[in-house]
Amino acid sequence: MLDAYGRHVRDSGTARITVHSGLSSLTRLWVFDQLSGRPSGIGCPPWEIEGVDDYLPPATPGGENATEAIAEQTMGPLLLWALRTVEEFSDDILAAWAERSRLREAAAANVATPASRAALRAFTARIDAEGLPIPSTDWLGRTTPAGAYIAALTGASLNQVYNASRDLGWRQAALHRPGPCPLSVPISGLLDGTAWREAIDYTEAAVLIRQLGTACFIVIAYLTGMRPGEAAGLRSGCCPDPEPDSAEPQRRHLITSTVYKTARDADGNHRSEGEIRDVPWVAIAPVVNAIRVLERMVPDGELLFDHHAHDLRGTRAGTGSLTVHTLGIRVEDFVTWANDEATAHGLADEVIPPDPHGKIGTERFRRSLAWHIARRPGGLVALAIQYGHLRTSVSAGYAARSRDGIHDLLDVETARATIDTVADLNADLKDGIGISGPAARRAIKAATAPQYTGNIVTARQARQIRANPQLAVYDNPNTLLMCVYKRDKALCHRGTKDTPSLDRCVPTCANIARTDQHAAGLRRRATVLDQRAAQVPGPLGERLRSNAGRLRDLADAHYRTRTTLQDGTA
Repeated sequence: MLDAYGRHVRDSGTARITVHSGLSSLTRLWVFDQLSGRPSGIGCPPWEIEGVDDYLPPATPGGENATEAIAEQTMGPLLLWALRTVEEFSDDILAAWAERSRLREAAAANVATPASRAALRAFTARIDAEGLPIPSTDWLGRTTPAGAYIAALTGASLNQVYNASRDLGWRQAALHRPGPCPLSVPISGLLDGTAWREAIDYTEAAVLIRQLGTACFIVIAYLTGMRPGEAAGLRSGCCPDPEPDSAEPQRRHLITSTVYKTARDADGNHRSEGEIRDVPWVAIAPVVNAIRVLERMVPDGELLFDHHAHDLRGTRAGTGSLTVHTLGIRVEDFVTWANDEATAHGLADEVIPPDPHGKIGTERFRRSLAWHIARRPGGLVALAIQYGHLRTSVSAGYAARSRDGIHDLLDVETARATIDTVADLNADLKDGIGISGPAARRAIKAATAPQYTGNIVTARQARQIRANPQLAVYDNPNTLLMCVYKRDKALCHRGTKDTPSLDRCVPTCANIARTDQHAAGLRRRATVLDQRAAQVPGPLGERLRSNAGRLRDLADAHYRTRTTLQDGTA
């Protein structure tokens, strides 16, 4: 009866969230009955056994599965700049921000004295006598003398600097002789092998601290698969270093957070102080580094994205984190800043190109993570991340979560990639493309079977696709091969998983197949290696030439053994 009821409400046209709420109420009723001293015999709802997704209407077009992933060509450089900002530039930026804050406090505390007036006169006289640039800043769109900076350097009061600027005509002169306001902070961060700044300017410290906070958000949101609101709700201390354990020396960092909406005490009453989330996230090293940087930006125990620490203009009253909308605006600003840096340093290859689907925002990082793990285990976005390890970490962190977690996104994206691969192979074979390898016949069988034509949106559809052994075909562009997965033949993990580990392909595996496109790619890659070998002497050049020869041998073997649908050998 409950099964029929669940399917009835699923097909009734009611909103997905409403159906989910009703089914959850029946689950609670069943649980309370089980705990009652005189149970009424209410049966276990079938969605507790089979999964609630089977009893929910499809996700709306605005759901995560319908969100476009960020293009690889955009996400790769974006992640590179975010990681670089967190890991290379953060110490310099934080030191510069501390020095800027110290100078502002000193300027505000300075008291006008004859000695401070004399120091200020000496400072201004030297600049005017030598025609030097005037330390300047931008105020409401106008270039003016940097009063607080000058006051802090000379010991003069702000009022003394104001009067001197007026009397000396510096307010007008600054328009024609604007100068920098370098902070006395040593630069340790490197960009392309050299210092990324000669000095950090007093006037840019606020911009840089804002970009640093945004970079931390990008790293956390993308490399954990958190929803934007979940990332914004993290607090200082949420990711403690694991305790040493001789039985498990390589213990993972775990991220915990507090939930409020569903927090209840033993009597079912709402707990306003919240409660710790049952299942933590697993954090890989770049995420831990980003959290550590944010913890240096906020007081102990405070929100990592507390708006008091990150909204430097102080335009918003009250408590809480930066809003998701604000974070989205800052992500776009970060792209502009990173592109300006790339251009200024002559790094044209590291400019972040526009995403073809519009603004990056904040909601697309989760879907993008699933897309890139499923389809590009060795692609551009793997710049500093080993995706096999990342997939394991993300999956482990979400394994015990609800069916609406990122685990479902990974399943959906993997199923979509499989269907796309099979459809492309079907079209290629009909066009006369050849295929070779120990798994070639299985690949042909999969490609010529009836094609799946629907759009995979739900986790239920994804599970059906992944459970079909005839559709277990995975393209691996980075290694120029196709995996026609069969568990008992796999060498990537010795048959212990239901899907391949595409980042650990073994050349002798019996699941490998190659098409003419893969073989052509092998020859192109061999040519590139030969060109590189000509530019380096000795053993390294020989090694590159050896690798080029191996790739050509693989391509030649393909063309000797290839089969097609048209020649009848398939």
